[in-house]
Amino acid sequence: MVRQKITKFLNKIHTPPWVVGILGGVFLLRIPSFFEPFSYGDEMIYLSLGEAVKRGLTLYKDIHDNKPPLLYFLAAIAGNVFWFRVILAFWMMATVVIFWKLTQALFPASRQGGPKKTKVQKVAVGAFAILTTIPLFEGQIANAEVFMVGPTILAFLILLAGKDRLANIFLAGVLFAVAALFKIPAALDAPVIVLLWLITSKDVKKSFAKITRKTIFLSLGFALPIALSLTWYYSKGALNNYLTAAFGQNIGYLSSFRPQDTEAPFLQRNGPLLIRSGIVGLGLLLLFNWRKKLSPTFIFASLWLLFSLFAVTLSERPYPHYLIQIVPSISLLIAIFVGYKNIEQTLVIIPLTLAALVPVYFKFWYYPTIPYYARFLEFASGKITKQEYFARFDGNVNRNYEISKLIAASTTPDDKVFVWGDSPPIYALARRLPPIKYLAGYHIHDFSSPEEVVGTLEEQNPRVIVILPESPSFPKLQPLLDSKYLFIATVEDAKIWRLANSNPPQ
Repeated sequence: MVRQKITKFLNKIHTPPWVVGILGGVFLLRIPSFFEPFSYGDEMIYLSLGEAVKRGLTLYKDIHDNKPPLLYFLAAIAGNVFWFRVILAFWMMATVVIFWKLTQALFPASRQGGPKKTKVQKVAVGAFAILTTIPLFEGQIANAEVFMVGPTILAFLILLAGKDRLANIFLAGVLFAVAALFKIPAALDAPVIVLLWLITSKDVKKSFAKITRKTIFLSLGFALPIALSLTWYYSKGALNNYLTAAFGQNIGYLSSFRPQDTEAPFLQRNGPLLIRSGIVGLGLLLLFNWRKKLSPTFIFASLWLLFSLFAVTLSERPYPHYLIQIVPSISLLIAIFVGYKNIEQTLVIIPLTLAALVPVYFKFWYYPTIPYYARFLEFASGKITKQEYFARFDGNVNRNYEISKLIAASTTPDDKVFVWGDSPPIYALARRLPPIKYLAGYHIHDFSSPEEVVGTLEEQNPRVIVILPESPSFPKLQPLLDSKYLFIATVEDAKIWRLANSNPPQ
């Protein structure tokens, strides 16, 4: 009786039980992430900037990081790691549903040799759900890449499953921009739909005017959120800061693993980028030449993979969460390989091989999955203590918790503190902000100087200064400590100083 009622309810909302089962699996696999400590560096920066937003500071002008703003706004809503991960869990469960809807539009069973629709959807959705959830590609961490795939998939769903109306195309452009406002490389998914229109058109010349009109509306939709963000930061007197941090500095960031010598020959500096551009161009040429023999689904998935691979390799950095961007297209191609019984089942090996070679060639890192869940089970079953569990994430986690506890007891929420070293976890844990606009040591190294930092500290007089043992030498700081601060504690070799003549809050 209960089972019949559940089935009847699921049929009413048009969600088959197997999708609900996958969603349940996603939530179950994400439960360990709710219990992780404050440890992942980038996530700590997001939470600290979110705290700054809640305090009324203006991003990029008053506090710095180099991503677009939406991730920091989500972090402001979350406030801590637990709620950040809970938001991510439900965001990704919604994304799985959207991806399932996309597979409904992409896998018709009418063509000869086509798939059994439900089977191929299960393969695609299952692959997508697993790869965006497990730690292999850091799917459990609240990075921009995990959030941005949802708006991108929704945009493609509107374009491929909805009516070919200009309003829908405009809305899809808006969603592509929303994805880009999580992280700029998401913008490289937008050209996929324009190329799909061109390649699948029966007569490009006759359709050119129509495709141009649709491209204009897509571009206008994309431009709207970007323009609104620019207007907002202009009104806050931070337009130049926003353009430099979220857009301009990413140019250097994306080329940071390439030769920096501007005197080097053009091909030496830009050769890798040109080679990857050539591979994308070759792929487009092959898809166009074979367009009459290929299904729109195969063409779309291959285009999406080509452009997302180009996006994830822009920086040539081996961070595994970058690979989240290629998971949707890979999942579609895996489904074609499993579900089709025609030439495309063989041809799909080409893009899948390319997708497999890229992480190997660029030596992308990865995180073991089984040890991650085994560690949590040990903690949940009481085999290891909370401190032991935290220490397995980072040897400094428990120290950072002790330091942040001391800071919270020694300061008020409005007091400024300064941490020299691997500081983001301490700022995020204590919910305190620095007197300078930079949270991370590498930001200070890249965009400031010891002289500038000391000058600001002398002017702002932060209530507490922490010197971490692994931090680089900072001799210019010692005279300030000697003249204005009292040494109050040592926590695992971290030195903590409090402003003289300042009493702890009551």
